[in-house]
Amino acid sequence: MYSKSGLLGEAFEKIVDGKQTGLYILTNKVGSEVTITNYGAKIVSLMVPDKDDFFQDIVLGHPNINDYLDSEEPYFGAICGRTANRIANGLFYLNGKEYKLTVNNGPNSLHGGIKGFNSVVWEVTKLTENSIELYYLSVDGEEGFPGNLSVWVTYTITEDNTLRIDYKAETDKTTILNLTNHSYFNLSGEGDPHVGDHILMLNADKYLPTDNTAIPYGDPEPVKDTPMDFTTPVEIGKRINDDFEQLRFGKGYDHTFVLNKNSSEEFSFAGYCKSPKTGIRMDIYTTEPGLQLYTANWLTGNFIGKNGHNYPERSSVCFETQHFPDSINKPDYPSVILEPGETFSSRTDFRFSVE
Repeated sequence: MYSKSGLLGEAFEKIVDGKQTGLYILTNKVGSEVTITNYGAKIVSLMVPDKDDFFQDIVLGHPNINDYLDSEEPYFGAICGRTANRIANGLFYLNGKEYKLTVNNGPNSLHGGIKGFNSVVWEVTKLTENSIELYYLSVDGEEGFPGNLSVWVTYTITEDNTLRIDYKAETDKTTILNLTNHSYFNLSGEGDPHVGDHILMLNADKYLPTDNTAIPYGDPEPVKDTPMDFTTPVEIGKRINDDFEQLRFGKGYDHTFVLNKNSSEEFSFAGYCKSPKTGIRMDIYTTEPGLQLYTANWLTGNFIGKNGHNYPERSSVCFETQHFPDSINKPDYPSVILEPGETFSSRTDFRFSVE
């Protein structure tokens, strides 16, 4: 199996939890390529052309399934759920009943718990040259969440160099849901040691300040006159070390930005990021109300990823389009409750061009 990324299909073949894992290649007529593994529904590589028509792999990851199984960073390219981001103290109430989740991030539950959607084997239900649909049934009580939840995620690489992610979910019991993709991007190419030179613009006038465990206090605050202001394009690294409490709490950016929208589920422009080295620009569009900006502050560089590269602190940036953290405990936030008979749907586009 030929992969422009150099990844070997057989390196991703293994029986995990009694299910077969593999690597799936999506391509378009431009020559861009995405590889997906059904372990965690992860994006393993994403090859797009730079200003010199050289194809760059712009996401961090591992070269084989064993490294993913033992990874120091379990969320590389993964789908996170049932609830992406954090729930305070792993505790919430739904229809008068208390639910206790696994606590796996300080005092909080993060990205679905110990065995979230990032570490289960998904079923490949549809596959074409440029698209893959993956399915997972999360059973009632899994990681403490109520209801049998069916989830479908579809990745498509379009002819105009857009990576489109479509999410769909249904439940047989009232539950909570917050899905995202957790790709670690470096538009200068994975292995480039720093994203501080990337230019970032976010269509967000407000963000959610957090306590020192990354749980939002509640009300959004204006980004204006703070290092959180990306309403005009600025280098990611320009203010990341400012003496600002929120940046100290997160060791950098690890915050939800409240996207400017006319309606809560409007599919709209969230922002863009570009590399001055490669000229690759990525525009982000989403139906989600928020975007978690995370500058990989906790990567260590202690392991080898793809192509013999290691990944030190701040060598990538994540744009996790999602609902807000701890929404189930914050009645004013957009609801993450999914009822039987309802269908959850969401879409995020990463659109690539060159400047």
